Amino acid sequence: MALFRKKKKKRACVIGLDGVPHSLISRFCEEGVTPALAKILASGSLRKMKVTLPEISSVSWPSFMTGSDPGTHGIFGFIDLRPGTYNMFFPSFRDLKAPALWDKLGMDKKTSVVINQPSTYPARKVEGILISGFVAIDLVKAIYPPSYISKIKAMDYQIDIDTMRSRQDHDFCFSELDRTLAGREKAYQLLWKDLDWDYFELVITGTDRLQHYMWNVLEDPSHANYHRALDYYRKVDALVGKIYERFCDESGHERDGDGFFLLSDHGFCQIKQEVYLNTWLEKEGYITYNKPSPQTVADIAEGTKAFVLDPGRIYINRKGKYPLGAVGEDEARDLIEEIRDKLLRLHFEDETVMENVSLRDEVYSGPFSGEGPDLIATAHHGYDLKGSVAKKVIFGRTDLEGMHTWDDAFFWTAGDAGEHVHITGLSDMILNKVG
Repeated sequence: MALFRKKKKKRACVIGLDGVPHSLISRFCEEGVTPALAKILASGSLRKMKVTLPEISSVSWPSFMTGSDPGTHGIFGFIDLRPGTYNMFFPSFRDLKAPALWDKLGMDKKTSVVINQPSTYPARKVEGILISGFVAIDLVKAIYPPSYISKIKAMDYQIDIDTMRSRQDHDFCFSELDRTLAGREKAYQLLWKDLDWDYFELVITGTDRLQHYMWNVLEDPSHANYHRALDYYRKVDALVGKIYERFCDESGHERDGDGFFLLSDHGFCQIKQEVYLNTWLEKEGYITYNKPSPQTVADIAEGTKAFVLDPGRIYINRKGKYPLGAVGEDEARDLIEEIRDKLLRLHFEDETVMENVSLRDEVYSGPFSGEGPDLIATAHHGYDLKGSVAKKVIFGRTDLEGMHTWDDAFFWTAGDAGEHVHITGLSDMILNKVG
């Protein structure tokens, strides 16, 4: 008999499936690709979920784990600018300005096991164990406490697949996906029984990787790799099923599924066109560069009025805020509306590109909202917004097939999830189960 059944301990278990959309998981359950998930989802509340903007993992996962939007947790993208400069940096776990849910549990002396949570590198002290997910450079710095480093290394555990090679070599990609998934399962097997935990979380990120490189494969049964892609989801399904059954068994039959949660951090869809917004700004006369082949926004020239950071974050080049600031506060208000109106009229062939262009205060709340972009562009499905300054055209394609969406993530709970679910509301729901 499991230790925590004896104690009647209230526990929560969360499985994250990075980038898996509500539409895809529903389809796989209907088609019999994921029988374990089909059984689980049929026994509770499956909801389509919206996420914070921009709809990228570096923003969504901090929003999940803190229960707040970037205006409170302070992470606005994979890259950001050093204050008062155009110098870009990658925000890390050190830059998170709000406590994660396991930090709150730790204050109550509750123990957490967190495996492969994105945006938690370098790992920091927790009441329990934390293995950082991407972006993590060094496995040693991705594990807390250090006493687990040798055990995790011995599993051939790797934080992420080789994304650059996998993008080009899909045979290699499938082998990498299997290898990382096997490492996640070994870590789960060890840490489930090794700690008397209150909160357990495992995130699978291979789903996101497969979809970026091979979303077209998932939609084409005649594709040579179609069944290989489905086989990966079957392996994910089997692992989730094992964890769910174990959780229910050890929780007691009277609580089947209660305290178990499933979620994704954003949706996914096929790319029609990539949209290079800094090129659009240049053609509209809002940005110029001090060199013929710019590499970053640090290469903008005097007179620039606006610039973009990935994916669709538009910043007004304000006087007093940036070294080459060219826009005063009175002008900024009119400029924001002007850019917003023009973007909403942007077309590719006979389709409008933008679903919405939001003002900062419409998206963010909290003490750090002022550090965010002035405008946040959200495109219709299929138009993948980019902040590159090197492109010479507004529309183009690369070898990426899948893109993120903000309105097709999913959430599942055994209880009543309510009708309208947002990723910032999950943390309190989970904490209530453990408390």
